[in-house]
Amino acid sequence: MNDFFVQAYQVLAPWIPLLTSISVLLALVSLILVPVLIVKMPDDYFLAARRRRHKSKVGFWYTLLRNFMALILLIAGVIMLFAPGQGLLTILVALAVSDVSGKYRMERWIILRPGVLKAINWVRKRYHKTPIKRPPVGYKG
Repeated sequence: MNDFFVQAYQVLAPWIPLLTSISVLLALVSLILVPVLIVKMPDDYFLAARRRRHKSKVGFWYTLLRNFMALILLIAGVIMLFAPGQGLLTILVALAVSDVSGKYRMERWIILRPGVLKAINWVRKRYHKTPIKRPPVGYKG
């Protein structure tokens, strides 16, 4: 068993500086981007029974750029589930930025996790914004 860890370390050792750099970069990006997006979110964002998907007039490239940014935030959020950072908040913001079907249902599920709504409203309070209203608990989408 000990040999396994030694071999795994030898394989991963050259990649550790790169992985560490990526992790730090993603953490910095999320520290800047997540609060901005949380503050811009309307306070009644989670109250609608369902959200309609809107096709942008700008078109395909805007949607592609938006989903690419969401993918970067999603990866950062998943990494931050295991590394220092606000993983669930970053994943929630990634979903909010994205344009994929089923995202609203997932957003509402995440916002109802313990501490997530409290953390979002703490950020909003620091920027003098009204708190996000809690969605109904029994909603299944």
